[in-house]
Amino acid sequence: MKIFVCLLVCLLAMAADVYAQSSGNIVYSEASRKNTKVPYSLGAIPLPDNSGMLIPAHVRINVKADEHVAVFGLSQEGSTIQDCIRKLSPRLDSFIGELNNIGIKAEDVMIDHTTQNRTYDYQISGNVANEKATGYVVKKTVSVHFKEKEWMDKVMAAAARSNVYDLIKVDYLVNDTAAIREKLFAEGTRIIKEKAGRYDKLLGLKFRTQIQISQETYNTIYPSDSYDSYVAFESGRVSESALSDRNRVKEARKDETFFFNTEDAGGFDNVINPVVTEPVIQFSMYLQIKYLFDK
Repeated sequence: MKIFVCLLVCLLAMAADVYAQSSGNIVYSEASRKNTKVPYSLGAIPLPDNSGMLIPAHVRINVKADEHVAVFGLSQEGSTIQDCIRKLSPRLDSFIGELNNIGIKAEDVMIDHTTQNRTYDYQISGNVANEKATGYVVKKTVSVHFKEKEWMDKVMAAAARSNVYDLIKVDYLVNDTAAIREKLFAEGTRIIKEKAGRYDKLLGLKFRTQIQISQETYNTIYPSDSYDSYVAFESGRVSESALSDRNRVKEARKDETFFFNTEDAGGFDNVINPVVTEPVIQFSMYLQIKYLFDK
């Protein structure tokens, strides 16, 4: 009996090793606790008149970007618009020069004059705070086009050398989206034919050879829509003291972590290129084919 118990304990320990899971600090993210709702049905949908069924396929492909565009923001305050431009121009020229030094061509850099506004502040007179205009602020953006993602570090370093620190966004571009949709359609039809064959083999359902497309929907998720964040920490509690009302609590700054978080693959029949180690563009297609019973 003791030998049996020991063996059972060993087997359970081995099973624990095999099925052990790791999560990480992502569990602190609110998004990780949201219920993932599958927007489309993956199973067959009977037609209302029982004359046949809709057989669906939901497929996705993860694609690395062919090209990138990084957008940086610059702003400058001054007493006049001319003063703002005079102070901003040296930083702008420096940034363009640094980009040229690392090999970014002039045609791959675009400057956009986005806004110019009045600035306001408060002038205190006794116990009255009067809001008054103090000057102007001019804001511009610089879009930098490059292909290899490795260039992002070089571009950011060039920006830092010019005192440009506001990275607004990075656009990820794919050149041949038509080829991607064609690949998705081919995979979707393959899956639907397999499902129809399985229903025929296992359930004896006979379908007509003539079929009809009922739904064909495409969707694209870019990396800018796929980032999540969390703040991971465990903190103590401070209760109000009855002995003194002068005590104050100063909280420490907690770092917020941002990370690329792909869409859950559970709502798909198949995911092409499922392993994701860098930000990718996620293309998906939902296809429904109407099959009628052969009466």
